[in-house]
Amino acid sequence: MTCVLAIEDVSVKFGGVRAVNNLSIEVQQGEIVGLIGPNGAGKTTTIDAICGFVTAVGSVHVKGQDVTRLRPHMRARNGISRTFQSLELFEDMTLAENLGVAAESLGTREKGGTRLLAIDALQRVGLDVDPDLMPGALSHGDRKLLAVARALISRPALLLLDEPAAGLNSAESGVLGQRLRQLRDGGASILLVDHDMGLVSSTCDRLYVLDFGELIAHGKPQEIMRNPRVISAYLGAGTAEKAAL
Repeated sequence: MTCVLAIEDVSVKFGGVRAVNNLSIEVQQGEIVGLIGPNGAGKTTTIDAICGFVTAVGSVHVKGQDVTRLRPHMRARNGISRTFQSLELFEDMTLAENLGVAAESLGTREKGGTRLLAIDALQRVGLDVDPDLMPGALSHGDRKLLAVARALISRPALLLLDEPAAGLNSAESGVLGQRLRQLRDGGASILLVDHDMGLVSSTCDRLYVLDFGELIAHGKPQEIMRNPRVISAYLGAGTAEKAAL
């Protein structure tokens, strides 16, 4: 398998607080890897460090290329794309225009224009809707899928998803999980941060668990759900039992 993401000994400090401490993570080609832990564990900070949005020590490699010293926009052009907890959609622009902005900002232009790329991105996440709709016409679940489509339009080597299931009901979360598995089966490589343990356990191939910036466990979802340290620090016995069903 091809290693798409390798971060080694990454640390991030904010003043006297070490938000992430000597963290190493790998994501292979065609794999969904989950990064979980309690609020404040350092999950979003890790994504920010991978994207270059915060100052960090350690190294970040994408498909073998060292991007550690690159600025965020250059990391994006070298194959990193992400979603944010806040959707930040342009409500006065159509779906195609929302996606087109992302394509143009990354220099992703092809013959036929960005509209074809937008339609392709919508299809990849299973959004069978009119690309000329306004975002307000979509359900909350479909708006989340639109955000994933926006991150996909650059055809990244690595997709970073920051709490894509936040605010979704169980049915919407199930649809999201199905779409993510389809993307993985199509060759996408994904690092997923989310608190929806049903989504995480049914979607991810492997999990990394953070607590206070420290890696406390790594393994397959079934192993993590039974890990006493993870149960104590984050899951609680009831959550672990439900996720393991």
